[in-house]
Amino acid sequence: MRRSLVALLAAVLMLGTVTGLGAAQVLRVGSDVAYPPFEFVDEATGEFVGFDMDIIREVGRRLGMEVVIENVAWEGIIPGLLAGHYDVIISAMTITDERAQAVNFSDPYFATGQVIVVRADDDSITAPADLVGKRVAVQIGTTGQFAAESIEGAIVEHYPLTPEAFLALKLGRADAAVVDELVAIEEARANPGEVKVVGTPFTIEYYGIAMRKDREDLLRNINRALAQMKADGTYDEIYERWFGTN
Repeated sequence: MRRSLVALLAAVLMLGTVTGLGAAQVLRVGSDVAYPPFEFVDEATGEFVGFDMDIIREVGRRLGMEVVIENVAWEGIIPGLLAGHYDVIISAMTITDERAQAVNFSDPYFATGQVIVVRADDDSITAPADLVGKRVAVQIGTTGQFAAESIEGAIVEHYPLTPEAFLALKLGRADAAVVDELVAIEEARANPGEVKVVGTPFTIEYYGIAMRKDREDLLRNINRALAQMKADGTYDEIYERWFGTN
């Protein structure tokens, strides 16, 4: 009887490991919550909201885990993950070869690309070639920075946060900003007559959920949850909530 009980307890513990229902039952999430519409603070409630926030909360629900989100500065977000301050990162993070050397990424959950944002009254910039000799505002450490720096002759200026890059553009301290497409569209929508998006995306990128390389169990479970969400229509519901029809 005692051996049967021990075996049963062992089986339960193994199940918890597979499904995410371990002793902690908490999924600690790091995110730079200053990137609407993917992650930002609802001014009325103080809650972290956005597409990424809905995605990770649904993933947590399917894993049977409570999702606890920590607002983390972008430049320290991967070091914080590696130091064990949280279990995963979801923060509109593009999967790159360099980042994949340090962390594991889930299967891609979003496709995007970099676009150019200019002041609404500026018709001189319509494509990357027009950025030669221009001051281009980017958030440091992002693929927007990397894309802008690939344009020979562009004068790339770094800012800690994307909203600060947009502010520099509006105040005339920069001639353009380079940023993820839907973030740019949201900024133009929220500030009509101030800024506009020009041209089409000039990169192709995919977002992934990042975690430490020793968490293969978590990687499998998150990938399974994402696949289920896409198969049963939940992903499309979340997408349409934030971006309209997919």
